[in-house]
Parts: sequence; C-alpha cells; structure tokens
Amino acid sequence: MLVVRGGYEDKVGMSMSKVRDRVYGQYVASSGESTKLKSVADLEGRRPTMEHVVDNYFPTDKSAVVIDLGCGHGALIHFARQRGYGAVRGVDVSPQQVALAARLGVDGVAEGDLAATLASLPAESVDAIVAFDVIEHFTKDELIDFVDAVHRVLKKGGRWIIHAPNGASPFVGAIRYGDLTHEQAFTRYSLEQLMLASGFSRVSCHECAPRAHGVKSAFRVVAWKLARLAMQFVVTAETGERPRDSILTRNLYAVVWK
Repeated sequence: MLVVRGGYEDKVGMSMSKVRDRVYGQYVASSGESTKLKSVADLEGRRPTMEHVVDNYFPTDKSAVVIDLGCGHGALIHFARQRGYGAVRGVDVSPQQVALAARLGVDGVAEGDLAATLASLPAESVDAIVAFDVIEHFTKDELIDFVDAVHRVLKKGGRWIIHAPNGASPFVGAIRYGDLTHEQAFTRYSLEQLMLASGFSRVSCHECAPRAHGVKSAFRVVAWKLARLAMQFVVTAETGERPRDSILTRNLYAVVWK
C-alpha cells in the first residue's frame, strides 16, 4: 500500500491531499485482508506468484540488500526469506498493514513514509528496490521525484522491480479506474522513456500471466494462452504487425537496472 505524506505530496495541493486522506483512511479495512489472513499459512495461495518474482527478478546474490517499498503485510518478504534472501526488509505507511505483518509472523516490516525512507538511505547502498502497486498512485511530477530518489539509493548495477497497471492491456480500465487513488497506467514504452531519461541503463517488462499450481490454475493458464492468441490476432488485424512480444495482462512487471 502507498501513501506519501509531506515531500512529494506538498507539490500536489489540497485537493489531492483530501482525496488521499479520505480514501486511504479506509484502504485496508475495505480490502478485508485483516479478517481473511489469520496466520502465515493463509499466504500460501500467493506462493506461486511471489516465488516467480523472487526466482526471476531478484538479484542472484542472496545476501543482496532488498527493500520492499509499500510492502503491505509482507507476503513477498516472507517468500523471499524462504528462498534464502536474509537481507530483505519492507516499509509501509499503514499501521494496520504493519500490525498484520507482525500478527502473521513476518518481521522486518516497518511503518514509514516511502519518500522519507528513501531520503534516509545512503547513496548507492541498496541492491534492489521493490515497488508493487506503488508508482500508479503518483502524479507525473511526483513520479519524477520518486524515480530520482530510487536511482540515488541503488548501487550501480542495482535493480528496481515494479508491478503496475499495464496501459497496453485491453482490460486496463478495470485496474486504472478501479481505485480512485490511481493517477496513471504504464506501458513498456512509457516506462522505458521515463527510466532511460532518468539515468537508468535498461528496462525489461513482462506479463503478469497466471501461474499453474493446481488443476484450476492450470486451466486458467491454458485459457489465458488461448485468449492471448485471440488478442494478438486482433492487434495484427488492425496494424498488420505480428506483436509477439506484446504485454497484454492487466498489470505488468518491470525490472529497471541502474
């Protein structure tokens, strides 16, 4: 979960503060997470996705310093530690999420403002930053400041792992406008445009496709592949191109290297 107080928000103005204050006040309660998650065993449904992220996008060095900004109740931290990453920790502005992490037994989750957290870190001190469902909450001007702050704290060769709404998806409206606090969506090309102009060296984007971990999920994987072929056919019919590398899922992953 993301809330930014002070810093970047000072540039947004009163109207944005009112929207954020009102909606974020009910953010956690409205999700129902606090009642659904009773123990760390309740995170098992997220294991395939979280392990995919860790195995494919985290640094190979398991002693790497990794900070999860807007980490919520720490699901990614939990599974990263199970994969051997001992120096991963998280920050979330929500006291409810931090309390939920503690109740689940996920340590290393601190309450704090994301901007202030980045400002407190020494330059080039972090191997990887994770920001899932964070950057879509920023206005464009706020995002520039946030990008610069992440760039400052990453080591040379470090990476920023992002999960955000995919503006190229036919279904992006459900994500982009499904949350009143969302300011924007992104595509592979808009992320490359932003990150390369901000001093990062490379951007790699990927689909957030279903992952098989049982009979039902295996069916979803097959159904998605068939649906994806149909969507690619529509794009080809319109443009005459064969977009083999299209990203069509509602959200995308991006790995951004310094």
